Amino acid sequence: MKRNILASVILLLMICANVFAQDKLKTYQKIDFTKTLVKKADLNKLELEDLSLLRGIVFGKRGRIFKEQLIQSYLQKQSWYKPNEKFSNKILSVNERRNIDLIRQIEAAKHDSIQPGDLRFWQTKEFTTEQVYANTAAEWRVMIAEVEAIHGKSFADEPWLQKYFEERYWYKAKPDYNPKVLSAIERKNIATLAEARDKDRKVAVSPGDMDKFQNALLTEALLKGATLNDLRVMRNEFWARRGKKFLTPGFQSFYEFQDWYKPLKDQSKVKLNATETANVALIQNYENKIRERITGEILEPETFQGLFVEDLRVLRNEIYARHRRIFKNTELQKMFETMSWYRPNPDFKDEMLSQIEAKNLVSIKEAENEAVSKFELVEG
Repeated sequence: MKRNILASVILLLMICANVFAQDKLKTYQKIDFTKTLVKKADLNKLELEDLSLLRGIVFGKRGRIFKEQLIQSYLQKQSWYKPNEKFSNKILSVNERRNIDLIRQIEAAKHDSIQPGDLRFWQTKEFTTEQVYANTAAEWRVMIAEVEAIHGKSFADEPWLQKYFEERYWYKAKPDYNPKVLSAIERKNIATLAEARDKDRKVAVSPGDMDKFQNALLTEALLKGATLNDLRVMRNEFWARRGKKFLTPGFQSFYEFQDWYKPLKDQSKVKLNATETANVALIQNYENKIRERITGEILEPETFQGLFVEDLRVLRNEIYARHRRIFKNTELQKMFETMSWYRPNPDFKDEMLSQIEAKNLVSIKEAENEAVSKFELVEG
């Protein structure tokens, strides 16, 4: 009985807290942020999620469309919100920028670890590798670059990164930027970020990063080091971010775990723009190049990790197919017959395989033994 009462009290407190938070945000919705400055003491009372939504309110009054689904979903429920596809940070007033700066400062202070957008508030403070974390490879690159972007550095050799910062309300490129403006603390922080990144990953982009390339072109250099599984997931991520439903359970289950994934009911509306289409083609071509390399060079075992057992089986048999082996399995035979490079050879023998190919076969087979089926993730 006592347990039931306690559970009811806790539930009531949670409901009250949620209602109270919503009431506070409703109060902020009535504010004209071009004339009124929010108070730090009031912001400190808000939870981290509420601060994110409040930041959305300030921008939302100007019609900004957010990629962050939490904020965008919240804004779409507000009667006053009018999405503006032509929104630009240039229209923000001085007071609006001051309000957003203060909100972001409080957000940064409440973060468990330093995240993209927080580095502006660490210009005079050193941090350790334990204090920084990024979900994706691109986020690591963003944080390292952010230390210099704060001072106006441009990234002409990395168009996607330049576009990312141009979308930040605080960024202003300076043609005369010189790294000498960096303080000793900022230089130390850059080194700490690089050290933390190298411990975590050494690739330039990874699954989850493709939102940064919906309007910026990828390059093969950025894809270097990515596994076949990562490449496949990134290629399909462009479609997923446009709301595509995936019939293969293994794919569908992966994207369903992403908070940004919102499949459209009308799948005919799922379309990629020209940049996304070009990026998908680039990744596909890069995947093909890796597959072609399995007969000419030893590939790291990590290259094959994460693939479904069905994919690995095809990849393993592709080594034989490139030597024109005829397969007893009709499904495999029909598939390879669709490849322009495949020519059946009834005289094929295993002895035709090189040592390099033999080693790659071992790596693929080991990955295959540990892999799951793409149909294993179906809820029964």
